[in-house]
Amino acid sequence: MHELVQDYYGRTLQSSADLKTSACCDASALPAALKPVLGRIHPEVLARYYGCGLVSPPLLEGCRVLDLGCGSGRDVYALAQLVGEQGEVVGVDMTPEQLAVARRHEDYHRAAFGFARSNVRFLAGYIERLGELGLEDASFDVIVSNCVINLCPDKAAVLREVFRLLKAGGEFYFSDVYADRRVPAAVRDDPVLYGECLGGALYWQDFLALARAAGFADPRLVEDRPLAVTDAALVAKLGNIRFFSATWRLFRLDGLDSAGEDYGQAVVYRGTLPGEPVRLALDKRHAFDAGRVVPVSGNTWRMLHDSRLRPHFDFIGSFERHYGLFAGEGPAMPFDTASPAADADNPAPPLAQAPTAAPMTLGSAARKSCC
Repeated sequence: MHELVQDYYGRTLQSSADLKTSACCDASALPAALKPVLGRIHPEVLARYYGCGLVSPPLLEGCRVLDLGCGSGRDVYALAQLVGEQGEVVGVDMTPEQLAVARRHEDYHRAAFGFARSNVRFLAGYIERLGELGLEDASFDVIVSNCVINLCPDKAAVLREVFRLLKAGGEFYFSDVYADRRVPAAVRDDPVLYGECLGGALYWQDFLALARAAGFADPRLVEDRPLAVTDAALVAKLGNIRFFSATWRLFRLDGLDSAGEDYGQAVVYRGTLPGEPVRLALDKRHAFDAGRVVPVSGNTWRMLHDSRLRPHFDFIGSFERHYGLFAGEGPAMPFDTASPAADADNPAPPLAQAPTAAPMTLGSAARKSCC
């Protein structure tokens, strides 16, 4: 699989125009604030970009960021501007042709950004084996990846490596392609479908299981969109499988509950995050209006309190008292609520039960921006 991917992205594809599906999308759907960032990137780097949007969480100033599967370096050079000269972005890729493009434009970007020194590095290697590159445990604030993990044969190893490299409170913010069912071998083994990020797509339930096994107890879906495959030959091979491009954020926070639990906590967004004075979205289900008291689960409270987002929130409550599942963030209680001792003449009052969480769905409608 490594050789297949290296050949497809190093030699078969010469530009993003050669792609056969919409698994990768262009910059036209990016937030307006990020378009000037891409405007400073060398045209050759942009032309050899095959990701799905721009993976860019907020508050990157001064951060150390790792980009998995950096390719020609488009996202590395975009993030380099956001972390600033005091931050650093490290890109890892296994395709020599892509890394050659990224490296030969390093001085161009340093000058374009007005930096006295370059704040990027590019390493050749496999993202399943980051330990071979000398990257130390707990050494990155943020790790990103843009439509790459589906190309890796050992996705569990990637997630384990990410967890190892993140600092406490750090996050893995990444986009990838997912399927609504397990992809059959005929699709997985097709060179074009694999290279187009479809053959290696995970069934979304399997992704959640792998993420939790790696240590990420509560994966958060940020946004998603359905993928359109218009090539008739590819459609015939795929059958009824549906694919989605989705962005997730996984926080490295030891001790998170397996589901959202209610401790009577709340937060207030201060409206101080740059570019977000009115409303801040944490994920697809959680957004915070400035100045409003918002009840949250213990997991959400910790994602805000124990991460770089903390200075922008006020926090109410503690973990001293537990009230069961937080509404909408966990499965329904499995126990019958009717008492077996009740009879028709003297029925027992029903037990309180947390509302059933809405099932997680991907791509019911196109989102306002690429993931």
